[in-house]
Amino acid sequence: MKRYYKVISITVDKPDNMERFTLHELQCFDAVARTGSFQAAANHLQRTHPAVFAAVGKLEHKLALRLLDRTGYRVALTQAGRSFHSRAQALLRDMQGLHVHATQLAMGEESELRIILGDLCPLAETLGLLREFFNGHPATQLNLHFEAISGPWERLFDGEADLILHHIDKSDQRLEFIDLFRVELIPVVAPGFLPFPAASVTPEKMLDFGQCIIRDTARHSPRRNYFVLEGARYLTVADQLMKKEVVLQGMGWGHMPDFLVSQDLREKRLISIAERHFPGSRQDIVAARRRDIPHGPVAERLWRYIEARAPTLRAAAKGVSVASRNGSKRSKSGAAKKMVHPRHHQNR
Repeated sequence: MKRYYKVISITVDKPDNMERFTLHELQCFDAVARTGSFQAAANHLQRTHPAVFAAVGKLEHKLALRLLDRTGYRVALTQAGRSFHSRAQALLRDMQGLHVHATQLAMGEESELRIILGDLCPLAETLGLLREFFNGHPATQLNLHFEAISGPWERLFDGEADLILHHIDKSDQRLEFIDLFRVELIPVVAPGFLPFPAASVTPEKMLDFGQCIIRDTARHSPRRNYFVLEGARYLTVADQLMKKEVVLQGMGWGHMPDFLVSQDLREKRLISIAERHFPGSRQDIVAARRRDIPHGPVAERLWRYIEARAPTLRAAAKGVSVASRNGSKRSKSGAAKKMVHPRHHQNR
């Protein structure tokens, strides 16, 4: 249904007589500017159309400025409106940040923190990190969960986790993160698993051999797959340790994180098949949390604690990566590279 708006006539008063505008009026104006209509702004703010319309009108009257052009089908910003909106957005962001900060101050120390470890986390290092922190905060209970593939992201965005240690999309503006370490994923097999030399591996040859993959623990998010070979037989397991044992037993092949297989590669209990058809991949593991929710004082201290210790974790992980690459070279299969061959789905 078309709406027609009456053009407001504004009388310019002296600046000394300008009335002070309210936060509510600014929020209504911002919503109209961003959505392009009063009805859409009302829906976004969960207010009525007349209330939003009146609030913007009051703001224009108080400022003695026409901020919106109502003559077209869609409401548009005037030149003055664009300039004012740019400054208003900065103020609204500051107000939101202040609200979050006030909420944090009012929360007091948390009785528990919910932390998710992803399937590519080296357990000794990450659990050691958490143990040291929570030993110093005995009043806060650590509620620890292990999730795979999309599971950590889902739990975080569902509000079921305060922090995750996993890989993320670093361009996602909903998240803030601390880089921890890089994990290399190396395709491996047990000695004698293949009836042909590892250097001659192709996707077609591997179709006859079971591929071991990890089950995605996400409950309602779209499932993501890493390195799954189309048409192959699959053996699905719950975690990386089970996957490693399956590969060691010669029951299948799969991509494994370097920190789990570096010693096995050096001692030739596993053989890398990383080459141009199966180059492997790298993932940056981070500590991540949501930007849009308040974090209590213990969560803030944990965040600063992780920031301070991240360089040590990165240095330790770098040593593991070098060792795994050296072991992979000794197996004469080539080191894992960064690109994923287009014939594979993304999976683990």
